[in-house]
Amino acid sequence: METLTKILENIDEIVWGLPIIILIIAAGVFLTIRLRGLQIRHLPKALKYMVKNEEEGEGEVTSFGALCTALSATIGTGNIVGVATAIGILAGGPGALFWMWIAALFGMATKYAEGFLAVKYRKIDSEGHVLGGPFYYIENGMGSKWKWLAKLFAFFGACVGLFGIGTFTQVNGIASAIQGFFDPNKSNTVNIFGNDYSIAIVITAFVLAICVGLVIIGGIKRISSVSQVVVPFMAILYVIAAVVLIFANIEKLPAALSLIIQEAFGLKAATGGMFASIAIAMQKGVARGIFSNEAGLGSAPIASAAAKTNDPVRQGLVTMTGTFIDTIIVCTMTGLSIVMMGSWADSSLEGVQVTTDAFQKGLYFIPETAAAFILMLCLVFFAFTTILGWDYYGERCLEYLANGSQKAVKAYRWLYILAVFIGPYMTVSAVWTIADIFNGLMAVPNIIALFALSGVVAKETRDYFRKKKEKAKAE
Repeated sequence: METLTKILENIDEIVWGLPIIILIIAAGVFLTIRLRGLQIRHLPKALKYMVKNEEEGEGEVTSFGALCTALSATIGTGNIVGVATAIGILAGGPGALFWMWIAALFGMATKYAEGFLAVKYRKIDSEGHVLGGPFYYIENGMGSKWKWLAKLFAFFGACVGLFGIGTFTQVNGIASAIQGFFDPNKSNTVNIFGNDYSIAIVITAFVLAICVGLVIIGGIKRISSVSQVVVPFMAILYVIAAVVLIFANIEKLPAALSLIIQEAFGLKAATGGMFASIAIAMQKGVARGIFSNEAGLGSAPIASAAAKTNDPVRQGLVTMTGTFIDTIIVCTMTGLSIVMMGSWADSSLEGVQVTTDAFQKGLYFIPETAAAFILMLCLVFFAFTTILGWDYYGERCLEYLANGSQKAVKAYRWLYILAVFIGPYMTVSAVWTIADIFNGLMAVPNIIALFALSGVVAKETRDYFRKKKEKAKAE
């Protein structure tokens, strides 16, 4: 087992080495320049479009529903556990949070391009079923000779859902949070596969697998309807709790922000280790940032393609708000809480334990059990909706690979439910390493397509806003 873990870690270092980090950031910078800082200039309009659906438009769900489906797949353990694993003392340190912000800033331009292309190159069959995502804008935008690249993306996308973001990391995070709350000392255990597991974990795996199965059988419409209720409610609850924590300990905020900047640029490391410190913080921050907001991965366009809209630009703007909400707001709340309370420096804590420790220390005016319960509740629902969203992504990827075979999709659903059931029994480090590997592999074909089609995105976006301006002057 140790050998397998070491192999996975070596692969992870290769996949998430400087080349792919530079590639993803470069795509965001390149698109930011070509789109003239659209993610900053038009953010207010994007936030307005986010909650204002189009009256007419083809698709399966509203733009807000598509966004919530995408957010359901992004706001999950990455925001609570992922941030903790990135800024821990044995990982990238507090400086990783700064690189999350940078990844998110440029990632918003990437997300815009993904949402734009998803609507522009999607297909809608005679029954109103939407077929869209990176595999379609690669094949239809770049040409049929690039279909092999689209197939490669679809293969890695199905694997990410089954073995990465969609199942193992989410279920593992849920199980850890529930065990930490109900049975922290593992007082009640059962032996499975030669290891002792808390009964809380066993029950969690069983109940979660059933709940996931009941929802995903209903497809995108049921997933969207569940996400539209759960995601906004839980996101607001979590942000409120984190904001209360920050204001209750506001005197620690300046020092925390200073530490984040210093660690991001290796200013606290010895001269010889400065560049190594920066590289580690950048690697962990970008990797976790992308894991959390998925900018560049090509997952969100699969949900965006289903939106009831005929306007690629509008949907691109709505899509990019997902990165703003996910990383700039939710991840920042988690990161600041952990840094302010010093929980990042405790090497005895792992995963969700880091964030739980921060909440218990920061929300000192309520019982520790209450603080832990709030965090557990948010994590459970965040992760649950992420599981649902990624099943939809994985199904669409497999549907493309299998040329629309519904038998293959049904088989994928059962494998997905099985992966949910076994997720709690995997180690935290192995889970996140596997997820990182598939994330990186999935991103490469999509980033290639974004570079290749950037001219289309830039030209049609400029024409769109020019016409809007001319129409406004005429009126």
